[in-house]
Amino acid sequence: MDFSKIKEALSILPNLASEPIVSSLFIPELLRLLGFSSLEIVPEFATGNGGNTVDYAVRKNGQDDIFIETKSNPYLLLEIKGRNINLSQNSARYKATVSQLKHYLLAPKCRSAQWGIITNANHIQLFRKHGKVVHPESPCLEITPDNIDKIVSKIKQKIENPQKALTVAVYNNKGGVGKTTTTVNLAATLALLGKRTLIIDFDPNQQDLTNSLGLKPKEDSLYIWLVNKNSPISNGLIKQCKFSSKSGVLWQFDIISSDEKLQNLEEENLRQMISPVRLRQALEPFKLQYDYILIDSPPNWRFFSQSAVCAADVVLIPTKHNSIFSLENAVTVIKNFVPEIQKQRKDGGPVALPIFFNGESITEAQKINAERAINEILEKSRKDKVNPMDLTPYFYPRSSPAKIDRHIFGIPSYAHIAGAAFNRVPAAYKHRTACEHYMALAKEYFLQ
Repeated sequence: MDFSKIKEALSILPNLASEPIVSSLFIPELLRLLGFSSLEIVPEFATGNGGNTVDYAVRKNGQDDIFIETKSNPYLLLEIKGRNINLSQNSARYKATVSQLKHYLLAPKCRSAQWGIITNANHIQLFRKHGKVVHPESPCLEITPDNIDKIVSKIKQKIENPQKALTVAVYNNKGGVGKTTTTVNLAATLALLGKRTLIIDFDPNQQDLTNSLGLKPKEDSLYIWLVNKNSPISNGLIKQCKFSSKSGVLWQFDIISSDEKLQNLEEENLRQMISPVRLRQALEPFKLQYDYILIDSPPNWRFFSQSAVCAADVVLIPTKHNSIFSLENAVTVIKNFVPEIQKQRKDGGPVALPIFFNGESITEAQKINAERAINEILEKSRKDKVNPMDLTPYFYPRSSPAKIDRHIFGIPSYAHIAGAAFNRVPAAYKHRTACEHYMALAKEYFLQ
């Protein structure tokens, strides 16, 4: 690719160039290098959400489908700002622009979009959309004439070779919040919807996920897969979990069960033999085969939970409304553990999803108590002198700057969900009410 024109555009752009100037000089060259022609670019694309328009939408033309004519099914959205707007990560305008892009990606006429970019010709960041989830696919990168070729080449490679799977770590640093129950029933529900799903028991000390499906832990298959980077994937690594209904319908999801070898290794020995990034690397071949990969994680911040979060695109955090410790531990995950992994990965991920209340009925009085506790948590975090952070989007995701909406998604207490473990069958397959609860969970967080 010839990068001379985009480098020239960067060199002549004024330091405080307005949005129209960035759009006229920088954006045409950026889109050309990303592989899009003028017939594949629609400026001021109507998103279908009121009168909102995103600055650019692009898509490759089909044989009889010219994008500038049909203006349908965009693939990539771009939201542009001027150089006079600060888009460095964590600035106020950066956060507002990311929020703006997310709204566009989830708008009615943008359901087909898989990618989003924000840029002001000083900074650029790529986002991926998987169903309802929008997450960074790169950090917010500073652009210079010297690095623009590498940045554009990497973005082009990603958007032309998208991964299929969304990888989800189900994690809270507090035990007893229903991580395993969430993992197995969410997998079962996604399978009902035709999504190919893999679950991983990455809590070898408990092995609850493996046991809940009536499986026996392997001897060392998971261990061998993680330790031997260049060895082929063992035939015994993945087990198919098949369930049939009374009408004869067959549902299936896959599992990588835990094994005895990992259970018996001390933390120090584990880290000597296996890097915490190894699970992420090992999962790469599966990301084109599955729609979802769910990782059941132990309630601590040690090797297995660190590996699970490192491997994930997003972190799903179950909590209990009547457990202040589960809420406080969720905060620790959001404010400390996820940023710790983001610094290690240096690619913008993973991101934490909003918390949800899991497996407890809630009265009006209990709801008021929970809201009071959460408000204290939010206020404490805002006033934190070392690490101030607005946690509102993680607790009250439906809120806007003008109004706090205190709705928190919850799966209520339901005896059949807890009792299903005795039958070794996901509750979502045995009981309609349980299925409805987990279908609602899937739609709340993942399905557009």
